Amino acid sequence: MLTIEELEAALPAMTRWRVPGGHSVDWALLEAALGTGLPSDFRALAEAYPVLVIDDFLMVSSPAPGAEASWASASREDEILQDLYEMGDTEGYVPFPQPGGLIGWADSNSGDSFYWRTSSPDPDPDAWPVVVRTDNAEWYEFPVGAVEFLAGVYGGTIDVPGMPGNFPGDFPEVLGLSDRIDGT
Repeated sequence: MLTIEELEAALPAMTRWRVPGGHSVDWALLEAALGTGLPSDFRALAEAYPVLVIDDFLMVSSPAPGAEASWASASREDEILQDLYEMGDTEGYVPFPQPGGLIGWADSNSGDSFYWRTSSPDPDPDAWPVVVRTDNAEWYEFPVGAVEFLAGVYGGTIDVPGMPGNFPGDFPEVLGLSDRIDGT
């Protein structure tokens, strides 16, 4: 499993958004509301960074301190994934909390969705693979966690079929979004 520092090496524009001292996400509350633990690499990313928007394309959803229950609720009640499942358009993938269900952690502005497939052969969340549903309804699974996936995509070692031709960009810009709207 890759570290945040290895992701930062692949995507150096993100480092300006690192939260000094880190966030204090209440993981016990979030994971109790969600009904499962989450991968340690994602927990480290969420502790170090706000929601990130990469190259005005990919938004990595991180829980904010004080909003853990709403993040968990949104993850459990993924209406788009549920609709796709009910229409039979998930190629055998199922929504969480079903065994092996998908939990979303990122989306693109083109309609691509990025998930973890829970309860892989090893129930350890650190073993959950990344699953991508492209905007043209193609599904791809990668045997890596979220941080390694992002580092691979932006470091040029992971190719995601079905993505736009300019993904990833040569010098991706990164914006850090905060739950604060007053700019302070």
